[in-house]
Amino acid sequence: MNLRGCSIAGLGAYAPERILTNADLEKIVDTTDEWIVTHTGMKERHVIADDQNCSDLAVEASKVALDDAEMAAQDLELIIVSTVTSDTLFPSTSAILEHKLGANRAASFDLVTGCTGFVDALVTGAQFVHTGGYDNVLVVAAEALTRITNWEDRSTCVLFGDGAGAVVLQPDELGKGLLSYAMDTQGFAGEFLSLPSSGSAWPPDEKALAENATKIYMNGHEIFKMAVRGVPDIARQAIRKADINAAEIDWVVMHQANKRILDAAADRLGIAREKVVCNIEKYGNTSAASMGLAFDEIYRDGRLQTGDLVLLVGFGAGFCLSAAVLRWER
Repeated sequence: MNLRGCSIAGLGAYAPERILTNADLEKIVDTTDEWIVTHTGMKERHVIADDQNCSDLAVEASKVALDDAEMAAQDLELIIVSTVTSDTLFPSTSAILEHKLGANRAASFDLVTGCTGFVDALVTGAQFVHTGGYDNVLVVAAEALTRITNWEDRSTCVLFGDGAGAVVLQPDELGKGLLSYAMDTQGFAGEFLSLPSSGSAWPPDEKALAENATKIYMNGHEIFKMAVRGVPDIARQAIRKADINAAEIDWVVMHQANKRILDAAADRLGIAREKVVCNIEKYGNTSAASMGLAFDEIYRDGRLQTGDLVLLVGFGAGFCLSAAVLRWER
């Protein structure tokens, strides 16, 4: 089999109009702007409108990516959506997105991998391009986390926001676009970040509602420790597979979970903090969508240049880690 390269032909992002500031949160729970900024780096986050669903966020980001790729939705052959906040358990959000975009019966499926979802979906979509299966693949990471946030838990409700990021993948020469990837799962730590009552193990019932078990549970202390250890390791694996060294990386686009994690990971990798994209102050933690929002930002403001090497790193529920290295070819 003759493998092909795979590059990003279009990039897009979307965040809902409504903004929830730290000052707003001070009125909801016992917290302060100073505490939130000091511990997380967050100042505000975007919140989905009452008449929007997760698929609607995905639609908006997809339209921008398709316009950027100068292609029509009807030309898409495969749609992959990464989300933990799907409109419904089934049908899949990707199927709903296919219909809303008018994508002419493109194949579709969802990935449910949480905060690593942008990397996971990009790498998965790239396999279909590499092998010649499809030429036009839409990858979307979209989340409506505020719909499953426990607004009574001051340790977690200050963290989450909503948004979506999307990329169009197309064939390219070998050695261009996606260069490498690495993935890891440490399932023993799955209990540290979960939605306890959300499936067949514990279907939502009166007890679950009373205990807020249908909302996000997170042991932030344990997640922080695992991320600080795990991110440098998975990043080094992807860098090594790309046959480059860390000094050659131009940009690090990491899951925007906590400013302290971004800084600690950069220091352990020996990469200057200025190369680590951080927009957490504007969006908070948007899970799978966060890397798409950050990637799109450096593209739109002109920081991302043709030939730049970009390291993508995700970490989160599972406990999962994913990293990829790509060369920007636009």
